Amino acid sequence: MTDLAAHIKQQPLVDTHEHLRKEPEWVENGPDILQDLFGNYVPSDLKTAGASHDAMRDLMDPAKEIGPRFEGIRSAWEAVQLTGYGEAVRLVASTFYGMDDLTVDGLVSAQDHLSELRQGGQRFDILKNRANLDHIQTDDFCWPCEPDASGPDFFFYDLSWKDFCNGTIDPAAISEETGIDITDLGSLREAMAAIFTKHAGCAIAVKAQHAYSRTLDWHERSDDDSARALEATLAGSASLDEQLCIGDWCWARGVEQSIEHNLPFKIHTGYYAGNDRMPVSRIKAGNMCALLAAYPKARFVLMHIAYPYSQELIALAKHYGNVWVDLCWAWSIDPYSSADFVRRFIHAVPSNKLFGFGGDTGWPTSAAAYAIQMRQWFTRALEAEVTEGLLTERQAIDVATRIMYGNAYACFDIPETRSHIASVGA
Repeated sequence: MTDLAAHIKQQPLVDTHEHLRKEPEWVENGPDILQDLFGNYVPSDLKTAGASHDAMRDLMDPAKEIGPRFEGIRSAWEAVQLTGYGEAVRLVASTFYGMDDLTVDGLVSAQDHLSELRQGGQRFDILKNRANLDHIQTDDFCWPCEPDASGPDFFFYDLSWKDFCNGTIDPAAISEETGIDITDLGSLREAMAAIFTKHAGCAIAVKAQHAYSRTLDWHERSDDDSARALEATLAGSASLDEQLCIGDWCWARGVEQSIEHNLPFKIHTGYYAGNDRMPVSRIKAGNMCALLAAYPKARFVLMHIAYPYSQELIALAKHYGNVWVDLCWAWSIDPYSSADFVRRFIHAVPSNKLFGFGGDTGWPTSAAAYAIQMRQWFTRALEAEVTEGLLTERQAIDVATRIMYGNAYACFDIPETRSHIASVGA
């Protein structure tokens, strides 16, 4: 093993993006063995490979026997083993259950070991000690970012801004959260500020994944137009244009609040999870150039390397000083292209603008396996740089430390978040 490979293996890794379920759900209502192995992103590859709807439904039904459930997708599984998603499944199987190949007998035996992993404290141990993660930033799709008693200085949470960016205004939910009734644009502005005042202290960032339901193309909106759009929204009669108008207005107010509260603003760019629903015109990060230019003091974290528009994202990161790029999820979508992206990025963009990892998963075993996957492909990328004489090994080690750890600490105010969480108690 080279010094570089040893360093990447040993370096604590900041995990900038997960959708981790909390400790009680893992312990009390967690997965069985097939749900643990296949309950991440590989179902979309299985479907693309030809697995039937019935087979996929049965695969995720723990009330049915393990053997028939696996046999139903076996031929599709054999076709997807080499994809990034398939590789991640194999890493979960080998790392946690000692299975180099999936067999019915092995899966039945592994179920007993999973029961041991689903004990109190094991979720933290898997992620902190076995995966060697410094901390985890989780988006659980809500405003509150309450301290997590299972690891208050380890599990951090994003303040969700997705619904606002979508132009989805829920007056009852907003009133319950803030005590403010939404009657006009002024009260909506006041309520959004109140959400930040209430939750920003414990938040690590703001997060929006509205690219799943609308375009990332942002336009500055006047208060007059936005007031009319809000009126139509509250009346339940908003057109698509009006929904985009109030969504853009709310998006901008969220960015302003993120600046005021010193929080990076994370935005899903690029590829969709799932199948058969991705309009590619929505997902390019370049759609946001007007937003990036309008808010130079914001810290925009553009996620998933905007796959497959990654070259465009490199240009954005090179040009806009308020852009950081996140490799979260990208390693499992397309590990070969992600390794290539790292190499292209470090020769075009300052190396302090790239974050190396986020698993974007729900169960700790998947997050840990995706971290192993990242370390393996990241090692291949930087070792190729050294082999070709483009970096010295010392330079490669320094770059690895930045991307895996240092850049996140420079962008996110992790010490202040930890201090605030400690002050309010878990």
